[in-house]
Amino acid sequence: MQNQTSPLVMSFNVADPVGATGIQADLASFAAMGCHGLSVVTAIAVGDTARVEDAQTIEADWVSDQARVMLEDMPVSAFKVGYLGGIENVSVIAEIVSDYPDIALVLDPFSSRMPDLGSDGEDLLVAVRELLVPQTTLLLLSAVELSRLAETWREPSSRDMLADDAMHLVDLGCEYVFVTNAPDEVQKVANSLFNESGRVRHDSWARQPGAFSGAGSTLSATIAAMLANGLDVPEAVLEAQEFIVAALAHAGRMGMGKLIPDRLFWARDTDEMA
Repeated sequence: MQNQTSPLVMSFNVADPVGATGIQADLASFAAMGCHGLSVVTAIAVGDTARVEDAQTIEADWVSDQARVMLEDMPVSAFKVGYLGGIENVSVIAEIVSDYPDIALVLDPFSSRMPDLGSDGEDLLVAVRELLVPQTTLLLLSAVELSRLAETWREPSSRDMLADDAMHLVDLGCEYVFVTNAPDEVQKVANSLFNESGRVRHDSWARQPGAFSGAGSTLSATIAAMLANGLDVPEAVLEAQEFIVAALAHAGRMGMGKLIPDRLFWARDTDEMA
């Protein structure tokens, strides 16, 4: 008799050699939640713990083939879409996930670790907004990234537009918008979850000292894994936040750059961590 398998989560993301973000970080986060990760590489990065110096985008046909071959063979319980690399990849990924409308999709397309795309950046944002956001179960982005995305549909404003901008994305078809690092007390991190009813969660956490790489990608990957395990979105968001707070508390300095979250802190001997 075939053994029961762990839930399968497919990640579309960059291969980050450090494992701070991207495919490697996603696979570790999925495993920590009891899921098995499937990887579709959208780009290959060159970098260290301080920064990514360059990235080579994978051709869209290769991205499509990686995903299609696996999807014809294995039942996936959730998708995570991270760094996209280019408009062509947005198009092929949007086409792929449209064939699986009942599978949860967590979209986390921003990465401060990756190089700026320059003049192509705004066109990429528009493509993400038009092709992927309407198919998304949960879109994760920081307050700064939300403002940047909002620049593609409205004029700048001096008012606090966070809630309005989040609701605009919900109106486009995104089921939930999860905004992190919203303005709050200096020593606090404030995160808000929105759906068609408005703001449905607001959580505040103590800001941990140090500069980290990979916190956001770990958070989104953990949410995707929680959804694959059958949790509803608000519960998955809370559980994932608790996980990333602990992972950051156990973060390590692997090189001369930023701290890397420890996604496997729970598996280490207590005496080792003391």
